[in-house]
Amino acid sequence: MEKVVVLGIGNILLSDEGLGVRAVERLRREFSIPEEVSLMDGGTLGLDLLFHIEGADRLLVTDAVLGGRPPGSLYRLKGEEVFAHLRNRLSAHQIGFQDVLALLELKGRSPSEIVVIGLEPADLRPGTELSPLIEERIPLLVEECVKQLELWGVKLKRRCGVC
Repeated sequence: MEKVVVLGIGNILLSDEGLGVRAVERLRREFSIPEEVSLMDGGTLGLDLLFHIEGADRLLVTDAVLGGRPPGSLYRLKGEEVFAHLRNRLSAHQIGFQDVLALLELKGRSPSEIVVIGLEPADLRPGTELSPLIEERIPLLVEECVKQLELWGVKLKRRCGVC
């Protein structure tokens, strides 16, 4: 059985910067998660994430993506696009996360596939709430994560309380 990690990264104290964490929280709340899938709030842990994702066969990351598109735009990054995204980011959690991926590769423990699904943020000012636009787009982000997991053979079951 393959081990899959769904990792939300970002700083929840900077409004939309925390959208990846908020997406993982919503996945946890709305779906029953099979035992081979770990949902993780990676926040701004940086190198501390190494222990949690080492040995994962597949890694799905949810994050704010600064790609220059209009706020709320959806991104799906794979392969070299993931590393290009991380190189273009200056926040502390991203630099640390790039280091985590490099260390996993050096140890020969990299996931066979890494996908980043994210949204272009609308507001990165201090605040613990997502901007209204991004709050409205979080269900789309969550559904894209569910689709990616299904592509990997993981079936999530929606909890009846949120049907």
